[in-house]
Amino acid sequence: MAIGWLAALKIIPWSDVISNAPLVADGAKKLWKAVAKKPAPSALEAAGSQAVLSSEGLAIAAIAERIVKMEVAVSDLHAQMVASSELIKALAEQNAQLINRVETNRVRMLWLAAITVVTAITAVGCLVLAVTRYSA
Repeated sequence: MAIGWLAALKIIPWSDVISNAPLVADGAKKLWKAVAKKPAPSALEAAGSQAVLSSEGLAIAAIAERIVKMEVAVSDLHAQMVASSELIKALAEQNAQLINRVETNRVRMLWLAAITVVTAITAVGCLVLAVTRYSA
């Protein structure tokens, strides 16, 4: 891209970025709390539950308990997925706004450059015309 980093940083709509930052931060905090509060299942729990399986009744009860735990884990994963998708959506909307502003500013810069060139040519033409009239 022809513009430098400093120019790019100047044309970013920081007011929009700053106004959307709390939403993004809240989404990230919710996601982190949802992920961080769940401890990872340990291998000792799985080994301990299989040691208790001595009769059919206990085996069925243990399997039912594991199914319930898995259903809870799946619902937690679903909630985390929804929170992640909301955060990704907010980031994508913010990115789209930034890209739209950058494109708008690029077009404006092209127009300003064209107007500046036309003005410079007109000024040089007027200067040449004025010099030739006064010198003659």
